[in-house]
Amino acid sequence: MTSSQNLRTVKVFRYDPEKKDAGHFDTYSLNIEHPEITTILDVLIRLQKEQDSSLSFRFACRVNMCGSCGMVINGREGLACKTNVSDVPAGQDITLRPLNHFPVIKDLVVDMGPFFEKYEDTLPFFEPKEQRDEPYVILPSNKKRIDIGMATDCIACGCCVSSCTMVNNHEGYSGPAALNRAFTLLADERDALFVPRLTRALDSCYNCRTEFNCTEVCPKQISGTRAIKYIQRLAVTHLKDIAPIEAHPAEELPPKPPKEESTASCCCHAKHEEVDPSRRSFLRSTAGLISVGTALALGGVLGVAAVGPTLNDQPKQWVSVGSVDGFAIGSINTVMLKYTRKNAFHKQDVQQPVLVRRDTEKDFVLFSSSCPHLGCSVSWDNVSERFKCACHGGAFDRDGKVLAGPPPRPLDRLQWRVEDNIVKVEVV
Repeated sequence: MTSSQNLRTVKVFRYDPEKKDAGHFDTYSLNIEHPEITTILDVLIRLQKEQDSSLSFRFACRVNMCGSCGMVINGREGLACKTNVSDVPAGQDITLRPLNHFPVIKDLVVDMGPFFEKYEDTLPFFEPKEQRDEPYVILPSNKKRIDIGMATDCIACGCCVSSCTMVNNHEGYSGPAALNRAFTLLADERDALFVPRLTRALDSCYNCRTEFNCTEVCPKQISGTRAIKYIQRLAVTHLKDIAPIEAHPAEELPPKPPKEESTASCCCHAKHEEVDPSRRSFLRSTAGLISVGTALALGGVLGVAAVGPTLNDQPKQWVSVGSVDGFAIGSINTVMLKYTRKNAFHKQDVQQPVLVRRDTEKDFVLFSSSCPHLGCSVSWDNVSERFKCACHGGAFDRDGKVLAGPPPRPLDRLQWRVEDNIVKVEVV
């Protein structure tokens, strides 16, 4: 039975390459009984099956891991499989359109080719300095590992590029995703391509205007801005190692018109024409290097002043999970945390699920819902009585210990406490 309270209006951008138009929005109505557990991807699949089989969109994993379903949802970039219908206020239309700055193939499907071409330009592969028979042992306390943080979790969904205003103004700009990948390798002391990678990344990273759009929309909570500022700081300390490279064709300025010859007399009686060409080239090169060095130093100083605090450890905070009375003894529940993370002067709204197990009147155990294997979502299955990761077959018992699959360690346990009958968890 359809209820007016559950009826939602969905507007989807439609584009057919065989038709000579700029595209349009089609409007659909859909009854959604449980908006808090229904994702935007669920909505699209239902529309395709029930109302319009010609609707085109991408998806694969359905669990916030592959990045295939990136799109603009009510004006904000996000993953369709991660965004719930309840995230769009009741009574407000759900509007879906393709990512910005990408060529549209059909409807919500975009061409990721240009994105990966720029990604490749930054040398995104690891090249070891030395060949080893045994793997490296990297402690969690390693300074470089801490600097990299979650940046390696990037799934190349393109949301950051879509949100970036500079991508539209600089065709040669690699974009936040590619520069974030460059950052993870530049911070890795085992890599052998430090200088060429820094040189290529630097060609783009000064196009960033520190707007934090990429940081705000990243579904993996990665700060592209932080990565770019890290590269700028590296440039200041490795200025002598950086070799100039040719500008991207899109960034080249048009040639200047030839100067008209002047017949006016000169006090030096044309002696300036006799200056040694090699000396002239040297002077020009020196002036150019001084200018570049000044720009890099100034940019690095400004970057450190503006975003340097984001490279430091972020303060932890206690977030409410729910009332003690809301968790039955012996039960295991998934709770979606919603809180604001402060990153220097920047604030970011975060949604993060946690797993809550209540053992006794006073005892709780809280687990991270992120699988230790590749960060996929873990949930409790009442039938098998185990935690399961749907992506790669990972399974854990009630204590979070690995039962099956590739996870290398148990589920991470979170710090918790009870204040005024409210369960709270410590988060970053």
